Amino acid sequence: MQKSKMNNLIKKLSVLAVSIGMGISGLYAQAGFGEAEAINSDWRFHLGDIEGQASAETKRGAWQQVRLPHDWGVKYPLSPSLASATGYLPGGIGWYQKQLLIPMEDQGKKIFIYFEGVYNRSEVFVNGKSVGKRPNGYISFSYDITPYIEFGKENTIAVKVDHSKSADSRWYTGSGIYRDVWLVKANPLHIDQWGVYAYPELKQGKGMLNTEVTVVNSTSNGSAVTVVQELIDAAGKVVANKSEKVKIDATAKATIQQQLTVANPKLWSLDQPNQYTLRTSVLQNGKQIDQSAIKTGFRTFTFDPNKGFALNGEWMKVKGVCLHHDAGVLGAEMYTEVWRRRLQTLKSLGVNAIRTSHNPQASSLYTLCDELGLLVMDEAFDEWEFPKRKWLQGWNVGTPGFEGSYDFFESWGEQDLADMVKRDRNHLSIFAWSIGNEVDYPNDPYSHPVLNGEKKEGGFTQASYGGYKKDAPDAMRLGDIAKRLVATVKRYDKSRAVTAGLAGVAMSNETAYPGALDIAGYNYTESRYQLDHQRYPARVIFGSENRHDLPAWLAVRDNNHIFGQFLWTGIDYLGESGRWPSRGFYSGLLDFAGFIKPRGYYRQSLWSDKPMAYLGTYPLKGGATTTDVWSALESEQGQRKNEAPSMDAWPIWNYQEGQQIRVVCYTNSPQARLELNGKVVGEEKNYDEKTGIIFWDIPYAAGKLEVVGLDTNKKEVVRHTIESSERPAAIQATVIGGKAIESGGILQVALQVVDNKGLPVVLSEDEITCDIAGHARLLGMEAGNNADMSDYTDNKQRVYHGKMIVYVQALGKSGDTINIRFTSPWLTMANVAYSIK
Repeated sequence: MQKSKMNNLIKKLSVLAVSIGMGISGLYAQAGFGEAEAINSDWRFHLGDIEGQASAETKRGAWQQVRLPHDWGVKYPLSPSLASATGYLPGGIGWYQKQLLIPMEDQGKKIFIYFEGVYNRSEVFVNGKSVGKRPNGYISFSYDITPYIEFGKENTIAVKVDHSKSADSRWYTGSGIYRDVWLVKANPLHIDQWGVYAYPELKQGKGMLNTEVTVVNSTSNGSAVTVVQELIDAAGKVVANKSEKVKIDATAKATIQQQLTVANPKLWSLDQPNQYTLRTSVLQNGKQIDQSAIKTGFRTFTFDPNKGFALNGEWMKVKGVCLHHDAGVLGAEMYTEVWRRRLQTLKSLGVNAIRTSHNPQASSLYTLCDELGLLVMDEAFDEWEFPKRKWLQGWNVGTPGFEGSYDFFESWGEQDLADMVKRDRNHLSIFAWSIGNEVDYPNDPYSHPVLNGEKKEGGFTQASYGGYKKDAPDAMRLGDIAKRLVATVKRYDKSRAVTAGLAGVAMSNETAYPGALDIAGYNYTESRYQLDHQRYPARVIFGSENRHDLPAWLAVRDNNHIFGQFLWTGIDYLGESGRWPSRGFYSGLLDFAGFIKPRGYYRQSLWSDKPMAYLGTYPLKGGATTTDVWSALESEQGQRKNEAPSMDAWPIWNYQEGQQIRVVCYTNSPQARLELNGKVVGEEKNYDEKTGIIFWDIPYAAGKLEVVGLDTNKKEVVRHTIESSERPAAIQATVIGGKAIESGGILQVALQVVDNKGLPVVLSEDEITCDIAGHARLLGMEAGNNADMSDYTDNKQRVYHGKMIVYVQALGKSGDTINIRFTSPWLTMANVAYSIK
């Protein structure tokens, strides 16, 4: 195409994109083609099975009206009769219905329905006819529902969700349509689902964006189309473009490949996550018939068995955390604003990467990581062809269950993996694909003779459940499955490394499993970092799952060949609970509410370059409370001694006069001293390289306790203060975000109980009631207390350490005002007024 014609075409396309609200908006962030409309409102829900579609239709009026995303599991009380693996929350079978009017003028278009996530074993019906099933609860999928639509009439969409195998996971999964749903209308000639793929290369100061575009022709006639691609920078300027004509046979697909070149592109990095927009237009006879816009950009990943990992040529350590997909009281329901706050908080602690444990997460999570500058390891599976143990009476306690997702792995596994890669491959933040987590856990279920410990330096790295079991599945199968899965990934993306989290490294080393991977993740196996580096010099090794202790980090920091670690876990999550009362696994840097825990500040002292200091305390006798699941279990089994100093000390300065208190300081300063009411009560101490903690033992006296961080010249660089508080007197409410919110948006209100001087009362456990006036609904109140098994479905909840987060969804129209009141006996109330944009 001539350059002048190309420029004129681009101008026309840009004007058209703006005029019809397309362009680089969020319309194409989901299925990647056609005109997409979120259809999250006006659904009806019924818990329990029903007999046939006729019964569903006649009883629809009595169903509960719900708005998506919807996780029914967290809408019901916790019960000790349910499985600890699921956080003592229920599963079951549920039905959803929605009426959709498809206008007559849409006749001739293709109509699709796109689900971001339904947990699990779903079946979708349109006007009483089944259009498809999808068992995996984490995979996004769509159906062409055109043949089932009655144009000009109301159409009934019904979704059956079968989570009757409620203990099918080692953690809380949620139940229902817990992510967004989209209605997509498209020309019979359109871009394929996830049909635009872009991957960057950098050579001699130039950025080359390699693209593939797949176009679908669902008509009975062959057709020629023109595919135009424009790369647009953050200022809205087109910096590169290409076009190509392609002929597509009837009822067929065609893929074209192009390369867009940019001189001196702005690179995506952790500190400056620069992005471009790739706009793809499909024209037929000069008329635009489809358009897609994706975020993309330029960056490079380098892995080396001796030097580790480099982003854009700069060698660095990956400071990662593993994350499950729930958000405490919200369960599995995905709200972007909630996760933006959570990820920003993690990044403030020095975190630069996340691992999606152990499944694909919502598309918007990856978009947030793209925007915020966080690396992502995108993980597909927690089990393959056989089930793992699911603990029912407490973590690693009692007799396990064996429900799971293994029964559809053979028929769906490769399809699920392919769909994960195709959906997520354009996200700049993703630097590796993981095909599995701990599928090689010794004797759970695979076994190998090495588990008898007869081979030198062999043995197992975690519990072996009795040594080699010859009747168990042969571990040699792991290599064959891994090769097949790696090939599936490479078929759709060759630009990233493929990995897995190995649990039984010693056992897996006897198989082809590690060799099938580009980089090898070691779960809790720091002891093999040096040994395996010597034995397998070409292997790139990192910690894919690690405890929070300092030695685990030093094994990364002090070894160039170990490129990083992923802590278990970044945020407390529901499920994988201990014995009742326990809502979940609570070893996170953040709690269920997204507030920073003491160990979060400890990690910040290890990972952040920004000067910081934190004070925590506990009575010297008895030590700090164990707040991670491993420590609690070890203490229960009599394996753990009282260890100090602790990484779990809360910022409390309220004790009995003269009581002996241990004061701990987490800081990245070389030295620190302690002051009480302006007087030095703790002499200057050097940073302790063995524990990462400076501490003093002093008698309690009320007032202001301060730690002063000093540089090597004894100059103050940072200061942190905690104060003795009086009794609770008032509620303070702080809205996170701007002054107004769009309808459907989420208000996050942070509550803090304070005394009559405005000081936080960390010991407060007051119960707060939330009342709302206006078009809004209360989504939940979360204080972050793992042991609080009370009702989370009402409008009352106790604070924990004096704090709470409250989630409210705006539902009104522009100009409406929402008034929220927070009350508690004997406390001054707090009011929040908010406007809808």
